Amino acid sequence: MSFSTKPLAEATWPDFAALVERHNGVWGGCWCTGFHTAPAGAAANRAAKEALVREGRAHAALVFDAGACVGWCQFGPTAELPRIKHQRAYREGLTTLPDWRITCFFSDKACRGKGVAAAALAGALVEIAKLGGGTVESYPEDAQGRSVAGAFLHNGTLAMFEAQGFERSRKIGKHRWVVERVVDCA
Repeated sequence: MSFSTKPLAEATWPDFAALVERHNGVWGGCWCTGFHTAPAGAAANRAAKEALVREGRAHAALVFDAGACVGWCQFGPTAELPRIKHQRAYREGLTTLPDWRITCFFSDKACRGKGVAAAALAGALVEIAKLGGGTVESYPEDAQGRSVAGAFLHNGTLAMFEAQGFERSRKIGKHRWVVERVVDCA
């Protein structure tokens, strides 16, 4: 597959929305809002996400294959995405908040296992560089040696992040790590 990426924006909202709608709102109607704010139901989440996109307060790298949106990687400044998982363990080892967080991935079910998430992560790093760069943090799962369904790897895999230059900072769950990388300004 030959992937390209574009930032989530008003112009690409219809592409993002079409992917989410093909998957019944994703994870029961999340619409990729769970890291922004408390879940409010599928219709409210859709409206909230669209409003955030219009206001420039929702960031993602959308992955395209032959003109169709087939995945994304959500990222944003720490204040934009305050609702990360494993908060207590995360705060225990926290010294400095990052400039950016990468919080979730989604791949079209027809494209899983074909590199969509890796393309999305690379696209997110390009967008972060364009937006000024800085310290980027994420919370992937170490899936090495274990069988984990791709649909449940919404934070991506540790191996994928390490392949793109991220380093382990600390463990915050049985299989979950904080990883970091500095991205230069483009």
